[in-house]
Amino acid sequence: GMMKLQSFCKTVHDAGHHWAWSDTCCIDKSNNVELQESVNSMFVWYHHSALMVVYLLDVPPSSKSGTLAKSAWNTRRWMVQEFIAPKVILFYQDNWTLYLNDRTPNHKDSVAIMQELKDVTGIDQRAVVAFCPGMSGTREKLHWASTCVTTRQEDIAYSLFGIFSVRLHVDYGEKQDKALRRLLQEIVAQSGDITGLDW
Repeated sequence: GMMKLQSFCKTVHDAGHHWAWSDTCCIDKSNNVELQESVNSMFVWYHHSALMVVYLLDVPPSSKSGTLAKSAWNTRRWMVQEFIAPKVILFYQDNWTLYLNDRTPNHKDSVAIMQELKDVTGIDQRAVVAFCPGMSGTREKLHWASTCVTTRQEDIAYSLFGIFSVRLHVDYGEKQDKALRRLLQEIVAQSGDITGLDW
């Protein structure tokens, strides 16, 4: 809770930034208007951030290569946009030290970390560094997210809105199938490409 937030703010400050935003405490989920805007804007917020800090609670200090690949972070549905949207990303172990003590200013430039994440996510460094939201590569984008899990079943679709550059109504309670169907209908309507339906 509070210790995590304080450590996050200190890490951001030490990196030379004066402002920090945490998606775990900065979205009022009881406010439907704010929730709508947040879900539809999250990718853009990540993309325009100066730095994305990924805190890995399950990666202990002095971890060896391969530990990040086993982190629960890789199975979270929102991970895909957290990974590809920001220009700069740094991974921190559970004691707030850099993963592998890798001091590369941007872990997207770390060959070791990118290879480890490619092996587990299927997302290669080229896609991570040069990603553009939109309809191209529909099947590949859907595949990236296919092994991830969500706490709220509708997030299986909602977490992909920014990746495909679509804005749709958020309706928690509509269930996974309906949310995914609406997203796929929008993808087909905008792209005319039905090959993505076979992912």
